[in-house]
Amino acid sequence: MVYVSTTTKQPRERLVTTSGDRGVGTGWLILAGVLVLAALVVALLYSGASAARQLGDPGALTRWGLPVAKALNNTAAAGTIGALVFAVFMVPRLVGVPGRKPKKEAAEHPAFSRVLLLAAASAVLWTLGALGVMVFTYSDAAGLPLSTDPTYTQGLAAFLTDFSTGRAWLVTSIVSAVLATILFGVRSQTGLALTLVVALLNLLPMALIGHSASGDDHNAAVNSIALHLVGVCLWVGGIIAVAAVGGKLGEQTLPVLRRFSALAGFAFFLVVGSGVVTASLRIPDLAQLGSQWGLLVPLKTIATLLLGGIGWMHRQWIIPQLKAPGGSAASKLSARRVLWQLITGGPGVLGAVSGPAAAPGRPAPPRAEALPPEAGPARILTGYDLPPEPTLGRWISEWRPDWLWITVALTLGIAYLLGVWKLGRRGDPWSKLKLVSWVFGLLLLTYFTSGAPAVYGMVLFSAHMIDHMALTMVVPLFLVLGAPVTLALKALGARRDGTRGIREWILVVVHSLPSRIITHPLFAAGNFVASIIVFYYSPLFGFALREHVGHELMITHFLITGYIFVLSMIGSDPVPFRAPYPLRILLLFATMAFHAFFGVTLMGSESLLEASWFGNMGREWGASAIEDQQVGGAVTWGLGELPTLILAIGVAVTWSRSDARETKRKDRAADRNNDADLAAYNSMFADLAARDTTPRRPGHQSTGRVPAAGSTVRGNTPAGKTAGEDE
Repeated sequence: MVYVSTTTKQPRERLVTTSGDRGVGTGWLILAGVLVLAALVVALLYSGASAARQLGDPGALTRWGLPVAKALNNTAAAGTIGALVFAVFMVPRLVGVPGRKPKKEAAEHPAFSRVLLLAAASAVLWTLGALGVMVFTYSDAAGLPLSTDPTYTQGLAAFLTDFSTGRAWLVTSIVSAVLATILFGVRSQTGLALTLVVALLNLLPMALIGHSASGDDHNAAVNSIALHLVGVCLWVGGIIAVAAVGGKLGEQTLPVLRRFSALAGFAFFLVVGSGVVTASLRIPDLAQLGSQWGLLVPLKTIATLLLGGIGWMHRQWIIPQLKAPGGSAASKLSARRVLWQLITGGPGVLGAVSGPAAAPGRPAPPRAEALPPEAGPARILTGYDLPPEPTLGRWISEWRPDWLWITVALTLGIAYLLGVWKLGRRGDPWSKLKLVSWVFGLLLLTYFTSGAPAVYGMVLFSAHMIDHMALTMVVPLFLVLGAPVTLALKALGARRDGTRGIREWILVVVHSLPSRIITHPLFAAGNFVASIIVFYYSPLFGFALREHVGHELMITHFLITGYIFVLSMIGSDPVPFRAPYPLRILLLFATMAFHAFFGVTLMGSESLLEASWFGNMGREWGASAIEDQQVGGAVTWGLGELPTLILAIGVAVTWSRSDARETKRKDRAADRNNDADLAAYNSMFADLAARDTTPRRPGHQSTGRVPAAGSTVRGNTPAGKTAGEDE
């Protein structure tokens, strides 16, 4: 079949596809599946997990079923997420002419229908895989074959409710089932975007129970595993989606391949970086690379580099041949066949190393995962040894990397620089002060999430409040001044094929009803104030201290709340509603008063917040826990007042500049119409003066009132009369 543009105004490229493409893709997909199964068999035989055990043997069904269920779970998760990414960002929802926005009454695009079918089917398989892992994991851990005996089922129920591994797989199974149900009915892009968010969050339970997550540096391990899972799902899931919809894209083939190529590049660096972090956490000594678990590291590294090479070939050689206007149909067909081989061969390469990852936890990583016998109170509570007494130097030298926020800072920083570079190539200037402000804000974000405030914030309330107020008031101030949304809207081109890219999604979010609510200055200020009370005087504070997920959610909430508040005050990015300047000043002073009240309350309090945490750290240095909390109140007062005062000054300056711009606008309007408004105003007074000098009949008196500009002057003419009419 040959896809030809239906428009006659401009010639369009022809993309040749034949039915043979489907056969090539099917053959390579079968080969990829064979490689996955072969890798599983080799991994089980190599690790000894398939062999019968002398004690607590769960049976052959469990020994072989658990890795198969894990492989199914992992592949189906990638397929679900990859298909949703394509439905939300890559392929058009409706059929239309390329270059024009599809009409609302147009039919659903076949590629969109195919990716939604892939997403729904993958979600069903994800549910089955998670259920299989859940059941087989209990059988393997208990050393009992599958059975319907009441004792077995009672043990399984206890495993699902009392153990973190069982709860994690139960949650994964339930969420996967919900996703499968939703995907059989949802067709709107906004609904699919929310479903994609839920699918990505469903990877978190797997990150929390991984081998590395139970080691020494639990927080860093969970973050690295979570990032690794996201990168793999975006990459492999995208390849699966391309293979599934390749024959349905038509003239959308090139745009979709370009978009996926950019996504795959990001996923490649995410997988490599997170893999290095995970390996370094579990293998502190290079000599341990010779162990059974250690040999997996070079094997996965080779597979990742091979996949990266496939992506490089795809970007550097195949795409240019497909879009070359002078190329023959035969050469393009050859390029498409090689493209199919690379796309469908990618999962096969990854499948060659997926078997060891799917093996049931054997061999174990070299580093011990249990707490040492000499662990102190701080180690038991926080998972880390008590840091040394804070000094000026240690406020700079103490670091504990939070790889999630380091990744966020790097991604946002690189994206911002690329946007500035793109504007520069186009000849559009971008403020250097905004660039410096954005970069400095990201550096502060990295410091306050990975530096000394984060380290000491786990054991000192005062350090925690420094971290809190900085993430709420200081970091957002610099990020908002960077105007990232404005830069993105200028740098990113608008799509005309009915798909939604980053630019389109930004506009959807900005103009949405939730955005109109949360960015309203009254709501932003109320949320900013109420969040402190709700957080610190509820179980949420303890949840954020004890659980890594709670800690990351706390940082996210503080950062977003502060960003929205600052944006509503002095931001230049587009928002649905801008408050009048007097209202902004009033809200800022109200915020200052609240920070003072909250800080003074903590300074005078004799009741320790989260006493079971801060009161049991076993510190032999520094002030007592209650004295440290009182210091935290002073920190809250001081760090809350200074940034708020800076914001008030910023609002005043912006107000002054706004008045100056309005004056200049009126001056330019006066220059264009030769002061027509002023001339009309003076003419009105001249007419009034002339009428005042006109002789009046006896008894006729003037009221002395000056009519408004533009009104009809009638003098003392009675109602219903006109000027000059007899009384």
